[in-house]
Amino acid sequence: MKKIILSAIAGLGCITLANAQEISKNAIGLRLGDSDGFGAEISYQRAIGQNNNRLEFDFGWRDGKNYDGIKLIGLYQWVWNIEGGFNWYAGPGAGFAAFRHKYERYVPGQNDYYYEENRDAFPIITGTIGIEYNFDFPLLLSLDVRPELGFGDDVYDNNDLDFDIGLGVRYQF
Repeated sequence: MKKIILSAIAGLGCITLANAQEISKNAIGLRLGDSDGFGAEISYQRAIGQNNNRLEFDFGWRDGKNYDGIKLIGLYQWVWNIEGGFNWYAGPGAGFAAFRHKYERYVPGQNDYYYEENRDAFPIITGTIGIEYNFDFPLLLSLDVRPELGFGDDVYDNNDLDFDIGLGVRYQF
């Protein structure tokens, strides 16, 4: 039974490699989205090696109800062809973020509110999984999910798991 399963996996791997579509050497554009709020990132992808692998670098801004900040993320991605111009991809990554949070505080006995501000910079461990469509002209559209685990000191928002969903539009060259 083990030999049959291993043979099936090896066969699927060969079929996947035989149907592999060349990915563009470079792509640059925007990735829009965020887990709760709005964010925009400048995104650059660079193909590496002969096996449809690539690096992705994203530098962006995030804005929400009580925070704003910047993030720099680097990802390694494996890319597999589905059919036609559709690919799916997945891979690990890491990054760095700096955020400013504003909190509304109530002063007991004075019936008054004031705002407290906290700044935090911290590392991030992340990964990505997504699907993309490669048009016949140099345009690449993608939709992905990027779980991010932040290691900040701010106990209100940065030390948790976020699911960043993004739509990417990139020019390939």
